[in-house]
This record gives sequence, C-alpha cells and structure tokens, in this order.
Amino acid sequence: MAEHSRADQAARQLKVLSQALDSGRLGPVRRLVNTLSPAEIAALLETLAHDKRMIVWGLVDPEDDGEVLVHVDDEVRESLISDMDTDELVAAAESLDIDDLADLIEDLPAHLVEEVLKSMDRENRERVEQALAYPEDTAGRLMNPDLITVRADVSVDVVLRYLRMRGEIPPNLNHLYVVSSRHQYLGQVSLATLVTSDADTLINELINTDVAPLPVSMQAEDVAAEFADHDLISAPVVDENNVLLGRITVDDVIDIIREQAEHEVKTLSSLSDDDELFTPVRLATQRRAVWLGINLITAFLAAWVIGQFEATLEQVVALAVLMPIVASMGGIAATQTSTLIIRGLALGQVSGNVRRLLIKETLVAAMNGVLWALVVGVVASLWFSRPMIGVVLATAMVLNMVIAALAGVVVPILLKRLRIDPALAGSVVVTTITDCVGFFAFLSLGTLLLLR
Repeated sequence: MAEHSRADQAARQLKVLSQALDSGRLGPVRRLVNTLSPAEIAALLETLAHDKRMIVWGLVDPEDDGEVLVHVDDEVRESLISDMDTDELVAAAESLDIDDLADLIEDLPAHLVEEVLKSMDRENRERVEQALAYPEDTAGRLMNPDLITVRADVSVDVVLRYLRMRGEIPPNLNHLYVVSSRHQYLGQVSLATLVTSDADTLINELINTDVAPLPVSMQAEDVAAEFADHDLISAPVVDENNVLLGRITVDDVIDIIREQAEHEVKTLSSLSDDDELFTPVRLATQRRAVWLGINLITAFLAAWVIGQFEATLEQVVALAVLMPIVASMGGIAATQTSTLIIRGLALGQVSGNVRRLLIKETLVAAMNGVLWALVVGVVASLWFSRPMIGVVLATAMVLNMVIAALAGVVVPILLKRLRIDPALAGSVVVTTITDCVGFFAFLSLGTLLLLR
C-alpha cells in the first residue's frame, strides 16, 4: 500500500509539474520543487524530458544543488553539470560530504576539478584525493573520513567534555571509534552508552568489539551484504594494517542497494546502466543496437538448426506448428533457473554447492517436464490425430527442459568466473542454448519417428 501511495503521489506531482510547465507558470513549479527533498527532486528530474528538466533545474534552491547531483543517475548528472558555470559547481561541491564529493568530481571536466579542489582547504583536498585513489565500488570510495576517535584509557567524563568543546559532531555519527596510539581500530562505543554511563567509567570498559571493521578494498556489494546481515547503521573501515581510515553509514548502503536494483532491472532487458527514460535517440539507439545485434546472431543460429530439417518440415507441417511450444517451455525453465542462480551469486550463496544445485534443478526440470509433456503430448495427439506426434513433442520437451536447467545453473556461474555480468549476458546465452537444443531435439525425433 505504501509503495502504491508513493508512486501515486509521484505521478500526481509529475502531472502538476508538467501542466505548470506547459502553461509557462513557473511559480507553482518553484513552490512544488521547494517542498521536495534533494532525493525527490533528483527522481523528478529523471522523469522529465531534457527541455523541461533544465527549466526545473534552474528553479532548484542552490543549497540543494550538490545533493541533487549526487542522487541523479550519471547521464542526467552530466546534462545538469553542462548547464552550470564554475562558481555554481564550486558552491554545490562545498556542501557535500567527502565520499559524495569524490563521486561527483569524477563526472566533472578536468578544468572544473582543479577549480573545485582549489576552493577547498588543504585537509579536505587531501581527503578527496585520498578517496579518489581507491577503486570505484569499494569501501574506500564509499567511506567518509569524518569521524571521532577516542583512546581506551580515558574516562567517559573526559570524552563528554571533549564533545562539548567540539560543539558539533559529524552527521549520522552514532558511535565513537576507539583506537590505539598508532590509530589502529580496537572497537567502538555508542553515543547512547556514553551518555548513560558513569562519568568515571573508563572507555575500555565500554568497548564493543562485536562489529568487525570492513577492509578498505571490500567490494560495494559485499559492504551492502555486511550491513544487511548484521543490521548495521554504520561500520568502520580499516587498511591492511588495521589502521582506521573512515566509516560507512547506512545511507551510503541504501544508495548501493538502489543502484544494484536498477542494474538488475535494466540488465534483464539488456539495457546499459547509463540508459534512462529520456536518453537522446541516437545514443539510445547505439547502446541497444549491440545487444540486439548479438540476439540477432543467436536467432540466425536457431534458424540454421531449423533449416537442417527443411525436408522434414515440408512433409510434417504439424512440427512447424508445434515448434514454438518446445522453445517456449525450455526458455521459461532456463529463465527461472538462471534468475535463481544469478540472485544467489549476487548474495554470495553459490559457493561449493554447485553440484547440489545442478542435481536439484535437474530434478525439478525433469519432474515439471514430465508433467507438462504428458499434457501437451495428449493435446497434440488429439489435435493432429497422430499419437506419434504427441510422443515426439513430449520427449523433446522433457529433454529441452532438463538441458535448460543445466544451462541455467552452469552459464551464469561460468560467466561470473569469466568476469562477464551474468545478468546482462546470461539470458542471451541461455536462450540460444534452449532454442537450438529444443529445435534440434524436436526435429531430430520427428525425422526419426515420423518419416520412417
């Protein structure tokens, strides 16, 4: 219900916005935009065509520019940045956390990067440069170096006086991190524990060591898994010597999960991560043409298999009528299995259990194959008044569904090991296998059993 109401609200906002833009009344547009959070503004901008998007972008409060740029996808961000001058970009960058700023800087032209860095003080400039030194989609790029550390041998009273002297704490900070004299991570103390403990209690009596620090080289998807598995709100990040470098907060992880979900949805349709609703026609055509071309090649391969049985099809027309059933059932079985395996790979659930997965999926496919093969076999026999056609169809369907299950398990795992995204390439490969095997099995059996 909540998801539907939020979608309905977004649709209403878009309708009001579009009507106001069409009428040329910018006052209602400005009022609507100013009621939204930066993330909501970003989502709204992504739904607008380029001309309307730029009008709305001009009405966004400059204080929100940086946060909006962080939340929009790469292609929209590029178009928005192109409409901003240097001073606007510098001002937008100044409002961002170090981790968000590092992501934004990567999309800026080189001369603007230099201007943004020059506008920062030395400490923050060094922090940004350090963040950029880590590979994208790693804990090092996600972490924020803005944290508070304490020593284990001081009392709660000393720490509280230190916090009052600071006057403010970093946003989303719910723990203080305990470090050694060499700045190595020892554990953490929650603010709640700190303010409810006796003033003379030493920090080493309050240390929580249950949360293991994250390696700076950990992949972003593994970071998200750690947060999900342990219900974390924040987590420390350390280097190979256990030196504390920064922290990752749950808001950063939510962004990872959102990006992963968008990636999975797009790859199911062989779309690039850069594709958005209003990508220019020429660019969208170029991106989609690649996978359409690959798919066309696989279609010709399936057609070639069919062509090898031209004589059979000329004599038994019923086979041509029934061929799509074999391919369709195999394709669905393969998609069900490969989707399950790809999800398992993403969650780290496929490791050392491939053999059991193969056996399980093969048995499921065989049982479903036999069940539906009996149904379609009887229907085909009655339809064409030739029992042997039903036998051919049923046998081919069982064979193809078993092969489909095997392909659904093996192909994604193999692609993953070859460092090819199984969500993007898996469907093309698996579909080709099921089509070719299905057609070959069906037409071969038809040739052997119906043309004797």
